[in-house]
Amino acid sequence: MLSGGIVGTLLDCHCNWTAAYHLMRAQGGDAPPCTVTAEYTITLKRPTPMAGPLRLEAKPVEIQGDRAVIEGTLTAGGKVTATCRGTFVAVKPGHPAYHRW
Repeated sequence: MLSGGIVGTLLDCHCNWTAAYHLMRAQGGDAPPCTVTAEYTITLKRPTPMAGPLRLEAKPVEIQGDRAVIEGTLTAGGKVTATCRGTFVAVKPGHPAYHRW
């Protein structure tokens, strides 16, 4: 089984990139902005097996200015094993996390 930390990392990363993509589209940009996780919650619904493929999905629930609220799911064997909701913010040069990834 995957640990909760690994599950949280997978969902956080997938949701962060989903936020960057949708903020880019909303702002008419030609490249995704640098985004950071401002707030994040995860619900572990059942153990996530490591055998077999995993499916990550994320969708924007709200885009406002430089912020995006994203909801995500992790599915294994056709069953949702974890869900999340987070707020991701585009940061500009000078911010300590700007392009640190």
